[in-house]
Amino acid sequence: MKQVWRVHKFGGSSLAGADEFRRVADIVESDRTGPRAVVVSASYGVTDRLMALLEAAVEGAPGIDEQIAELRRHHVELADQCIAQAHRSEIVRLLDQDLETVRAVLKAARLFRSTPDEATSLVTGFGEVWSARLLTGVLASRGVPARWLDAREVLVVTWAELGPVVDEAATRERLEQTLSGHSGETLVVTGYVARTPTGQPTTLGRNGSDFSASIFGALLEADGVVIWTNVDGVMSGDPRVEPEATVIPALSYDEAMELAYFGAKVIHPATMAPLLDRGIPLFIRNTFRPDEAGTRIGPTGGDESRAKGITVISDMVLVNLQGAGLIGVPGTAARLFGALREAGISVVVISQGSSEHSICVAVPAPDAERAREVIAAAFRLELEQGQIQGIDLQGGCSILAVVGDGMRGVPGVAGTLFGSLGRAGVNVRAIAQGASERNISAVIDGADASRALRAVHAGFYLSDQTVSVGLIGTGGVGGALLEQMAAELDRIRRTARVDLRIRGIARSRQMLLGDPVLSPEGWRQAMDAGHQTTDLDAFVDHVHAPHLPHTVLIDCSASPLAAERYAEWLGAGIHVVTANKLAGTAPLADYRAMLEAKRRGNTRFLYETTVGAGLPILGTLADLRRTGDRIHAIEGVLSGTLAYLFNVFDGSTPFSEIVADARQKGYTEPDPRDDLSGMDVARKLVILARDMGLDLELGDVEVASLVPASLTGLEVDDFLAGLAYHDAEMAELLAEATAAGEILRYVGRVDAEGHARVGLERLGTDHAFASMAQTDNVVRFVTDRYHDNPLIVRGPGAGPDVTAAGVFADVLRLTSFLGANL
Repeated sequence: MKQVWRVHKFGGSSLAGADEFRRVADIVESDRTGPRAVVVSASYGVTDRLMALLEAAVEGAPGIDEQIAELRRHHVELADQCIAQAHRSEIVRLLDQDLETVRAVLKAARLFRSTPDEATSLVTGFGEVWSARLLTGVLASRGVPARWLDAREVLVVTWAELGPVVDEAATRERLEQTLSGHSGETLVVTGYVARTPTGQPTTLGRNGSDFSASIFGALLEADGVVIWTNVDGVMSGDPRVEPEATVIPALSYDEAMELAYFGAKVIHPATMAPLLDRGIPLFIRNTFRPDEAGTRIGPTGGDESRAKGITVISDMVLVNLQGAGLIGVPGTAARLFGALREAGISVVVISQGSSEHSICVAVPAPDAERAREVIAAAFRLELEQGQIQGIDLQGGCSILAVVGDGMRGVPGVAGTLFGSLGRAGVNVRAIAQGASERNISAVIDGADASRALRAVHAGFYLSDQTVSVGLIGTGGVGGALLEQMAAELDRIRRTARVDLRIRGIARSRQMLLGDPVLSPEGWRQAMDAGHQTTDLDAFVDHVHAPHLPHTVLIDCSASPLAAERYAEWLGAGIHVVTANKLAGTAPLADYRAMLEAKRRGNTRFLYETTVGAGLPILGTLADLRRTGDRIHAIEGVLSGTLAYLFNVFDGSTPFSEIVADARQKGYTEPDPRDDLSGMDVARKLVILARDMGLDLELGDVEVASLVPASLTGLEVDDFLAGLAYHDAEMAELLAEATAAGEILRYVGRVDAEGHARVGLERLGTDHAFASMAQTDNVVRFVTDRYHDNPLIVRGPGAGPDVTAAGVFADVLRLTSFLGANL
């Protein structure tokens, strides 16, 4: 029966020290699938040290002997700690022999002030040789039959324009000779190194050991190649940016190459090439967590998820060539790319509009100025004649790429990408998509890269939709909101994949900031224990974290200091949810500026609770208008406090005592005049009117205040005492209404012509406003469709719990807009 090989590759941090070499030996020893080949890199940092030695020799720098001694000490210590004496002495002898060779090359480099490629390949390849001998010794010390193979004896490559090309016939012949009589021992192979057809030492380039493993996997016709790293597999996004990134269980070769090309550093695009034709799977697994399954890369990618991974390349520059002289001229792209090719400049993204007026490419930032120079030289004549207007460089860019075989032929993929970016306030400078539809790339500002990755990652449901939350105002409504959020956030995250991350809580004098998150349960104790003075600028800067895709500020205060900042926040890409009426009733110029900032920032301003607390009053009005209904009038009892007062006021108790009792129970503001003045109702009426499409100012509302003029300037206690002197007036109003078979209600009305009034009215006992619970609000819409039988919304219109619930509902509506599946 033909032997079936399994190839493992270890390198970097997997071979950093004695513990790591032992762990690798454990993994190798546990693989009992058949004959094993183990490809190794140099011990961690050794290749860099060897390169530094060559550079030091060329520059004539001191300290070379000390550096060589440190290399020897490192490898001898590894041998002493891991390998039995019977195997150790030969390894140390060969190490000393190799170091003499290194000294000879360095001496020549110092004399000639240069090192030929062959000498560089020889010296830098010793790191792999030393690792292979060490691992072979570790295995032998455990009684595991093993032999090491210097890949330079068998692997023949020629460097071409696209990299090293394997001479498969010559390599296979040499390998078969080497393996003749193979008796099942583990084969430990040097990665990275190879030989030229003329026998000179060469390499496969930096990070070439993975490529070595794939080459030997193909030559040995292995059943799989396992690349052991320090991560659990290929991730759906960079976990340093997106903590919710997960291991992708399976990828196709094509998906893996796209991800590798666009910055997924776990694998190199060339690694897959030798395995493709033979369909040999490649596995990415974690040396330090060997029980994890990792990622399997093969001919197919398993499930057909639309997007498998999101990746970002940073430090890019967009080079834009534009001019009327490009339109309809054949060969323009060939000249552009030819110039860049001759200069050895790699193009990462290409984008050209169908008008052919411009063509842009993204190149690494270090190559940008050189790219401009070579393009200018290639198009010198067109630039001189004005046929090309210029060559522009846009620096500070990143490229975000979405990859997945499942995107092919599926409508809406690009919409999901650009919608996610737009909702996160990320501008797209250029886009590119190939005909395979396997990859969509967008060039964005580098400063937006983290936020963009997290937004798109969540947009394709690869992670939770994360929203950074800042709460302003911790009174009755704000405190109740935090209690409700504490009870529901886990469920919302689990069922809807929405992560509402409370990062800041502020009240008038103190604020509390959390990173990454504040607990909604223990905030009072943390606030009381803290001593951070409220600073709205610092508060907003913290909550509006650049690495989080979305930010919402929730205003549960009545503060003008917060309301006057809404336009600034909305324009900066911060969503606002508020129960504060001040911004919605600001002077029209300020109000319109706020709406323009919202449009410009592509943000949401949600304010349902400014009228009717948790009742769907503003939502109902918006639905009526959106569906084409015409509003003739809106009227209602819009103050829960005043509804309570006139429900209780039946003549048996003086009106002033009812007011004092309501204040004691918390039904009024601390100063009852804020309710009795009618200005709160007037503000609600202005908000309704503006949502009707009317340009109404607060001063346009006719307000009949219940506060006697003589009591306006007094302290609260003096006002309450003085109110008793007006009880007779209120009793007379009630008596007159009762005698006429009517009741008293404080009502606000606005019509389509903009006439607005709030005041105490006498209504019939059969009126819609007559039968209502103590603190109810009731609103009646008179419209084309609801004319003879007006539409009525009724229910509790005041109280911390119902208002907080309305604010919470607005926050969840916002998350739906952001792409959450609620």
